[in-house]
Amino acid sequence: MVTGPYVDDAGLCHSDLSVIDGTIPFPAPVVLGHEGAGVVEAVGPGVVHVRPGDHVALSTLANCGACAQCDRGRPTMCRKAIGRPGRPFSRGGEPVFQFASNSAFAERTVVRAVQAVNIPADLPLTSAALIGCGVLTGVGAVLNRAKVGLGDSVVVIGTGGIGLNVLQGARLAGARTVVAVDSNPAKEAVARQFGATHFLTSADGVRGILPEGADHAFECVGRTELIRQAIDLLDRHGQAILLGVPAASAEASFLVSSMYLDKSILGCRYGSSRPQRDIALYADLYREGRLLLDELVTETYPVEDFAKAADDAHHGRVARGVLVF
Repeated sequence: MVTGPYVDDAGLCHSDLSVIDGTIPFPAPVVLGHEGAGVVEAVGPGVVHVRPGDHVALSTLANCGACAQCDRGRPTMCRKAIGRPGRPFSRGGEPVFQFASNSAFAERTVVRAVQAVNIPADLPLTSAALIGCGVLTGVGAVLNRAKVGLGDSVVVIGTGGIGLNVLQGARLAGARTVVAVDSNPAKEAVARQFGATHFLTSADGVRGILPEGADHAFECVGRTELIRQAIDLLDRHGQAILLGVPAASAEASFLVSSMYLDKSILGCRYGSSRPQRDIALYADLYREGRLLLDELVTETYPVEDFAKAADDAHHGRVARGVLVF
């Protein structure tokens, strides 16, 4: 265990809001937050990779490190890292659940050692906080799950916090044509900044840019009709990668016959990431000027302004809002 990391900054992700509105079922009462960075206060016995005073970014994966999936380098598939929420907090003498094994919306939290990843002390914690979810999920989906290749074509549906990181993941991978689709035209400038070569307010125009379809289409909103759009936009041997989170009971449809040209539909949990490796890599890419983090932070809020931060996120006014403790 890494006990009592001071959480200096925490990003507000739509997954937190999805717990509040019931889209993601989760027991209550709960301390939310799962994008965090801070300073280690204390460590438990046997923890040697971080020490008190170290700056760390937090991952949400409390994987065991010993099961068959962990042994294969797939910590996101560790069954001990999925569900099974603990209750390390209390309020008024009653136990309170921890969200995503993290609970970054607190001045101090407790995480497993595997969740704390050393980052350089000169990396701003406000920016570092976003690595632990949005960056791992978006960039990781491109590099680890889809394995986008040099010269490939990519469509990204939705340019919120996850979509922007998919865009910069595609840029890092060397994709040649990167089409961002978002109904809000005000998002074009930032989408292009992160890597989009084209911007559309409707997916209806994608075929005008990619007549034969896309090699990769990422759905980053979580709406079933957009999942269908992502599938319909694929070229032969193309793949649709699902990153948005619809309701747990949501069902999507597609033409089965359209899949016989070697097309694929890929689920993706947490960017298929290996956080101890990937967070350190992304921190290095940031320091080299190749990965954008500061530009993701649209607004910072004192924790007392959570309601405003949530409203801004819900209405798409920010790429990422960050709560500052």
